[in-house]
Amino acid sequence: MDTEKKLLLLGESAASDVAGANDRGPCERRGIEEFIYPARLPGGRVLRQFKVLLDNACHFSCAYCAQRAGRDTPRTRFTPEELAGLFDSLVRRGAVDGLFLSSGVGARPVATMDRMLAAVEIIRRRFGFAGFVHLKILPGAERAQVDRAAELADRLSINLEAPSATYLSSLSAQKDLEGDILRRVGWIASAIRERRARARSHTTQFVVGAGSERDLDILSMSARLYREQGLGRAYYSAFRPVPDTPLQDRPATPSIRQHRLYQADFLLRCYGFSPAELLLDPDGNLDGASDPKLVWACAHPERFPVEITRAGREELLRVPGFGAKTVRRILAARRQAGLRDFHDLARLAPLARKAAPFVLIRGRACKTQLSWDL
Repeated sequence: MDTEKKLLLLGESAASDVAGANDRGPCERRGIEEFIYPARLPGGRVLRQFKVLLDNACHFSCAYCAQRAGRDTPRTRFTPEELAGLFDSLVRRGAVDGLFLSSGVGARPVATMDRMLAAVEIIRRRFGFAGFVHLKILPGAERAQVDRAAELADRLSINLEAPSATYLSSLSAQKDLEGDILRRVGWIASAIRERRARARSHTTQFVVGAGSERDLDILSMSARLYREQGLGRAYYSAFRPVPDTPLQDRPATPSIRQHRLYQADFLLRCYGFSPAELLLDPDGNLDGASDPKLVWACAHPERFPVEITRAGREELLRVPGFGAKTVRRILAARRQAGLRDFHDLARLAPLARKAAPFVLIRGRACKTQLSWDL
């Protein structure tokens, strides 16, 4: 099979991993560009990331996955030299700034991981690429391979897919959450802490709605990984049924559930919330109709209104409509005595109308027509 045909198969196979990629419409996907994903970095820079699998053969039989063992789908793989050469050609054309490399898990995971490492070695050593590389760690990889990956890549990840051993076993009887995945999360975290490591962050992903897991289960596991393993970010991928898989008739997960999980995740990761503070329905799920931060604020009238000329950073971060950037602007404006009324606030806060019911400015409520964007 020639390189172009391999790329079509292995690039499309990588699309299900949402880590680091912004959503794009179908009109934006043309030729090789179909496999180049924009990823927004801290600071606002957009990274053009080539996302591909090294191999789409897999010995796992995950019930939701298009690459599951036994499914009738074309299989192929790049050699490390082919993948490295293809990526180098894209770099020299100015088409990409980074690489996201994953793979199906073969019958010998260590051998597959060795080939992935070899591809990145060639990209770094032979072609001199010094830019961004995100490398997936496979279940079954050895600790020495994880350590080497941390020396070569800027970001590492291994996907949990489900928040507990019980939920994972219902989707993939062959995977052991503790032994195959969480142990390697610990290895990754340990490798990143080493000063010699190039890698500075690690991530994971959950498939949302493929099983009967609750939002509380997912967010509790994310919070645990943030707290105990220094996880950089969790990604949430709404389940979509794939033909010729055991879950082909299961309804797709509504996109709003994925959206609410991301909103709640920001509360955990950036705003100091704990899972226990999130308001959930009796089944342990977020309210699909409302922003979880707004739901929390409405349930805690004793915390509001907040006097924004005196409140601390943590208090301000709890105000609906205020994000970290807005809070920084407010604190800076306070030092210059630049907060007098709602018009001043509106210049600092894009969602000032959403925040208005929850704040005071110099002891006065904000007089404006309120418009809550849920």
